[in-house]
Amino acid sequence: MEELEVIVTPLTLRCYVIGKSFSLCERRKATIVRKISMSKPVDVGSIKVGQYILIDDEPCRIVEYEKSKPGKHGAAKARIVAIGLFTEQKKNVISPVDAKIEVPVIEKRSGQVISVMGDMVQMMDLESYETFETPMPKESELSSKLNSGVKVEYWKMSIGIKIMRTK
Repeated sequence: MEELEVIVTPLTLRCYVIGKSFSLCERRKATIVRKISMSKPVDVGSIKVGQYILIDDEPCRIVEYEKSKPGKHGAAKARIVAIGLFTEQKKNVISPVDAKIEVPVIEKRSGQVISVMGDMVQMMDLESYETFETPMPKESELSSKLNSGVKVEYWKMSIGIKIMRTK
């Protein structure tokens, strides 16, 4: 049997092999090389505006948070409006306050731009010296500042890498 690198996400229990999604690992009979958990569960009642949560396996920044009072026989509900970090789409979640929601683990790192190639940016991490490519940021103000040799702050998450600002 061929050994493949499989990433199992804890929320969906789906396996991702080189960008392709499969329903269950057992059906593919793939050997799991590493299991990555890049999120942690938190009570819905303890989150605040400005924090990041995972909605549909995408990190999203909370822009609105409302709590409704419990009724006679019901539990309090929270209504969360968030904007996706990568897609910039507005997403809504309505959940009981005592339920759990996943919060992404975000690594804030420093890097240096090596080259800009159309819609891709080649970068080098300033601590590990590894090189990688990431998509050009959609914000025109940020993308206009990216040239060879510019130092940037980027966020590394389970879904990908995003350049946040120049230094």
